[in-house]
Amino acid sequence: MFNFGNLVTAMVTPFTDTLEVDYKRMQELALRLIEEKSTGLLVSGTTGESPTLDREEKLEIIRAVKDAVKGKVPVMVGTGSYDTKESIHLSKLAQEAGADALLLVSPYYNKPDQIGLYEHFKTIANAISLPIVLYNHPGRTGVTIETETLKKLAEIDNIVGIKDSSGSLDLVSQYIKETPKDFKVYCGDDPINYPMQCLGATGAISVASHIAGKEISELFSAIDKGNLETAKKIHYALYDLYRILFCAPSPAPTKAALKILGFSVGGVRLPLTNLTEEKYNKVEIVINKFIETCRR
Repeated sequence: MFNFGNLVTAMVTPFTDTLEVDYKRMQELALRLIEEKSTGLLVSGTTGESPTLDREEKLEIIRAVKDAVKGKVPVMVGTGSYDTKESIHLSKLAQEAGADALLLVSPYYNKPDQIGLYEHFKTIANAISLPIVLYNHPGRTGVTIETETLKKLAEIDNIVGIKDSSGSLDLVSQYIKETPKDFKVYCGDDPINYPMQCLGATGAISVASHIAGKEISELFSAIDKGNLETAKKIHYALYDLYRILFCAPSPAPTKAALKILGFSVGGVRLPLTNLTEEKYNKVEIVINKFIETCRR
């Protein structure tokens, strides 16, 4: 049964000073996120710099995180690409390494049409037994998983949900309205966690939960209890944080924020670069304000 709860953190990948994967720090981060109320973890996603991780690094990350969390929360793994055959191969290896579910992004660069999207996802789903969450992010991939396509994909037993980063509440409304009640729709864009949850989303696959997991969890709980004014106050208290974490290509701002909080996870691999001094200072201002207003 698929149950990742309502707050899945899309984990950054910690690196050493020489930009090797720091598996020990990855384990420590996983445990820290659980303490911050994450109900599930996503590794090797975009926030984890998956394009610059090789296959063995991705598999070792799965093993390391699974060993650290010891079943306290489930672990989802990003295995999607623009190559159906390669996605199947990596998905099977991820399953062998202990993944509890997979996140499959729409094929990027080659930009298939809706028929191609359907066949791509169906072919992968038929090749493995793990639950699959699709990932709609037209800003990165150049294609949108349209509602009619999602309806057909939701009929496949192990396609259980979608992470949406389109920023379109209209599209999200269609997704929720037209898919089965047990189909999971996750917010993939923290600034709209509040309205998406009000529309009936399952929760979020979040970046900001690295910093404010407890507060986001409280926001969701308030909405579930019908305390919309409380939830709205939390939303606006977190809004500057949500936005500053994307002041530069992700995950550089999030890694900077963790460093400011005293939990360094290293830099980013090229072609990404670390924050300029100016942007680092802006992140620091927001993080300090967050600590002052939300953690005291």
